[in-house]
Parts: sequence; structure tokens; C-alpha cells
Amino acid sequence: MLSVKGIRGAITVEHNLEKEIYEATAELFCEMVDKNGIEPEDVCSLWITATPDLNAVFPAAAIRSISGWEYIPMLCASEMAVPHAISGCIRMLLLVETEKTSKEIKHIFLRDAMRLRPDLNENST
Repeated sequence: MLSVKGIRGAITVEHNLEKEIYEATAELFCEMVDKNGIEPEDVCSLWITATPDLNAVFPAAAIRSISGWEYIPMLCASEMAVPHAISGCIRMLLLVETEKTSKEIKHIFLRDAMRLRPDLNENST
């Protein structure tokens, strides 16, 4: 039976540059959909946040440039400015319709963002 599940992901960039943000956003998104077998019609919505130090471009623009994904509903927001938090970080919450259980979902954390949720991150094992 289909139900709505959330897929988490995060990636870091070194600099507040449009090219770096675009490339990292596309890398993370593609890894999330590939590892979970997601097609555009499966997607309910995508929430994207970036730490306050990343403001050169909206990360959603990178995903809209990928053929087939330009019509999914997306929203970008600024992450809370918590002292000593990871910087240069783009986070995603992809809401999809799937038959997978929550335990079967593959959450993706890349680069320095791997330390955010090692308990969910298949890349940290």
C-alpha cells in the first residue's frame, strides 16, 4: 500500500558560490532519488534548507534544471543560525509516495554532513 514517507539528505559546500551550491544540490538530490528508486510522479514535495552563510542562489533552481524534475513542488528556506552548527550545509526533506517502510528508506548524508545523522546514514557504515 502506498503511503507518504520522508527521505532526508544533507550535503556541504566549501564556498558560497552559485556553481558549488548548484553542483552539490544536484548531487545530493540525484543520490536520494537513485538510492530510493524515486520517479518524479512519486514526489509530493521537496523542502530544502541552507545554512545562513549560503545565499548565492536558491538550491531549488539546480533541481528544476534537471530534466523531468522541473515540476515538483519545492520550497527553499534558511536553516536556523544555531551557534557552533555545521556551516555550508544544504538539507533536504523529500516527501514521496512509496510502498517502502520507514526502515527501508535510504537517507543520504554526504561530505561533512555525514556527521549530522550517522544513525540514518547508509554512507557512514
